[in-house]
Amino acid sequence: MSRRSGMLEFAVLGLLREAPMHGYELRKRLNTSLGVFRAFSYGTLYPCLKTLVANGWLIEEPGSTPDDAPAAALTGRRAKIVYRLTAEGKEHFEELLSQTGPDAYEDEHFAARFAFFGQTSRDVRMRVLEGRRSRLEERLEKMRASLARTRERLDDYTLELQRHGMESVEREVRWLNELIESERAGRDLKGPGHGEPAHDTTEGAPGALPRPGDTPGPDAPGDTTM
Repeated sequence: MSRRSGMLEFAVLGLLREAPMHGYELRKRLNTSLGVFRAFSYGTLYPCLKTLVANGWLIEEPGSTPDDAPAAALTGRRAKIVYRLTAEGKEHFEELLSQTGPDAYEDEHFAARFAFFGQTSRDVRMRVLEGRRSRLEERLEKMRASLARTRERLDDYTLELQRHGMESVEREVRWLNELIESERAGRDLKGPGHGEPAHDTTEGAPGALPRPGDTPGPDAPGDTTM
């Protein structure tokens, strides 16, 4: 399993732990609540869902909303499939939540992990935050060393771009320091609702997760028959 597919499976399990959803709802939540997935399509989500069903972590159920049956009859389309987390899926997700290896500190993985901090124990949150901070401090040290070696050979625009990158990393380190201080003081961040991330992870939103090097992608059309 690739790192990105593993991260997608983690996010899908986490969202379905909140409530059963059909494919369109899942894709919308992944795009809006977890900005790191905003450029992916059903061509990526559908195989992921099938894998999770095959592993016994999800089950497929027919849509139960009042509008589903008439809509399907009128349009000739099949009713939407609803995906529900199984007991085994919940247990697997909780096991994933407890992991604090190096993958949890990487840019996209960290954003996905942070989105589910409300379901994560305090000691695990601390290890992930401290690991992320350590990773960024190492990155910042390398950036400063590289800038010092090449400063005289760079034109003004390239130099400004490197400074901008350094400022982005420094800003995230300060943010992490504040989060770690809050965790040590026993203060929980309160999200907008049960199971919601404490910070909006969509790009440009207040309190959005810093994503160094992240670039926007197109929003692929959805298939509402999932």
